Amino acid sequence: MKPILKKINPKINTPVIDKNKTKEIISTLKEHNKRIKVEVVDKLSALITAGFGLVAALAWNDTIKALVAKFFGSPGDQITAMIVYALIITLVAVIATVWIGRIAQKAKN
Repeated sequence: MKPILKKINPKINTPVIDKNKTKEIISTLKEHNKRIKVEVVDKLSALITAGFGLVAALAWNDTIKALVAKFFGSPGDQITAMIVYALIITLVAVIATVWIGRIAQKAKN
């Protein structure tokens, strides 16, 4: 394309690219790319951790249900067993949430 333009008008100069500006743009793109990679890894690790947490919670769910059924096994006590189970799960969830919150706060500081 340049030779054709030179033949049409020999006074046409090719555009000069500012090397400093080009380096700045490349540097900015590299930084942006690095931030995106970090975010993707961060989100994937959170999703994987949540998945393992769900599997562990389901395992404990069955275990706690079996324990409650053992102690409140008669059909008449079914509601009592469900209430005890719900209280145990709620207590574990609250304790775990507070504990994780404290660890997260320490990590931020």
